[in-house]
Amino acid sequence: MKKNFWYKKKILITGIDGFVGSNLAKKLLSLRANIYGIVQKKNKKSLLYFEKLNNKCKLFIGDLTNQKFTSRILKNNFEIIFHLAAQVEVGVANKGPYKTWESNIRGTYTILDNLIGNKKIKSIILASSDKSYGTYPKSLLPYKETYSSRAVYPYDVSKACADMIGQSYASELFKLPIITTRFSNIYGPGQLHFSALIPDIMKSIILNKIFIPRGDGSDLRDYVYIDDIVDLYLLLSKNLYLNQNLRGEIFNAGVNKPIKVKEVIKKFYLSRNKNEEFKLILKLMKSKKSKGEIPFQYMDYKKLKKYFGWQPKYEFKDTINNVFDWYEKYFNKNII
Repeated sequence: MKKNFWYKKKILITGIDGFVGSNLAKKLLSLRANIYGIVQKKNKKSLLYFEKLNNKCKLFIGDLTNQKFTSRILKNNFEIIFHLAAQVEVGVANKGPYKTWESNIRGTYTILDNLIGNKKIKSIILASSDKSYGTYPKSLLPYKETYSSRAVYPYDVSKACADMIGQSYASELFKLPIITTRFSNIYGPGQLHFSALIPDIMKSIILNKIFIPRGDGSDLRDYVYIDDIVDLYLLLSKNLYLNQNLRGEIFNAGVNKPIKVKEVIKKFYLSRNKNEEFKLILKLMKSKKSKGEIPFQYMDYKKLKKYFGWQPKYEFKDTINNVFDWYEKYFNKNII
């Protein structure tokens, strides 16, 4: 019987205890890959620990921005690296950008600089964001991979800088096998940053708390389900491993079906017949403008489809029950 591509592959995931990192580790463990991860500290409020995935991985605890620590970890000669570690909360970045810039910018060049000349590494996936594009008018959306950055707000600037750093290390000068991904809002089981929209909705509905909106709900966003993103990470990293000509490529991924924030809230509340609660949220939203947020953000997947035939499998409406099921199990064991 032929072994699958991932069998025994030596893989490092930075930020393995994060939302995407935990889900990616879960999938790769099911494919019998050898998974290593970098975490800043033990974060028991993580899918990685909640589903006891940590017991099946080799974890390194430390600061990715520390040159000596990172250098020591990378001597393990990994074949594939997913660089997902980042400070991901826009609000945190807006209150004080320093730590976000340290994590997202210094963290990126520290790990990549330590990989120069590494002959074992065949595939590095650098996780960026749609926010690295900055603010474009609605008439020019969806974002195209060829767009230059117009980032202004701290989080967006951190991702744009990391993108440029990745492109530099992927250039003819260093030739590191890097693909940069820019995805729209990712949601689904395991997302435990409760400042993010959908986890905040889950907490409010399941625990009967009042949802406090941060804006008037008019911001337009694109939402991609986590299982689609995990499949896409595997697709990109495998193809880069097998074809180094993909070095330096950038790929956007969205569903190109933008939806207003207030509509997202509505879908979840009305799916649980919480009509009166939703009406209250609409009242709270009136004349409430969000600060430090890009009003319109969404992407298509044309380039991905052209290169690999990829397209998202999951419709937003079909994932609502899965999301509720996971968070209900989580809240049964964890008090927020």
